[in-house]
Amino acid sequence: MLRDICRGLMCIHRMKIVHRDLKSANCLVNKHWTVKICDFGLSRIMTESPMQDSSSAGTPEWMAPELIRNEPFTEKCDIFSLGVIMWELCTLSRPWEGVPPERVVYSVANEGSRLEIPEGPLGRLISDCWTESLERPSCEDILARLLDIEYSMC
Repeated sequence: MLRDICRGLMCIHRMKIVHRDLKSANCLVNKHWTVKICDFGLSRIMTESPMQDSSSAGTPEWMAPELIRNEPFTEKCDIFSLGVIMWELCTLSRPWEGVPPERVVYSVANEGSRLEIPEGPLGRLISDCWTESLERPSCEDILARLLDIEYSMC
């Protein structure tokens, strides 16, 4: 499932599109467990330099700090959100369960709060997705690491 989401993101990023509202509810699963990304209502076409948009975008529990703070953003904001989806699939929990959205917004944007990272190689990948924007891995890097993790489990 993560590979499908990552491939979908890679495709839209190659088309110079930033989704800005990537979350589990926007990942549709068919009867063959294939995942497709949907709901491009908040997406934007990328420019050469980081973009800024005064309209709020995304769902607080999945949003990158730079989006929450209305700072310039790149496609790496989607990588942060992908890290939250990875966390969901690892923990089988809803992110920030029981925490009011306004508290999530404040603590992620201003206090650097993050969900508790699971141990192991997938936890390290999640952690990398939640670093500062420029340091986050690309979809290609994430896909390669997912394949490495999968092969190491065989």
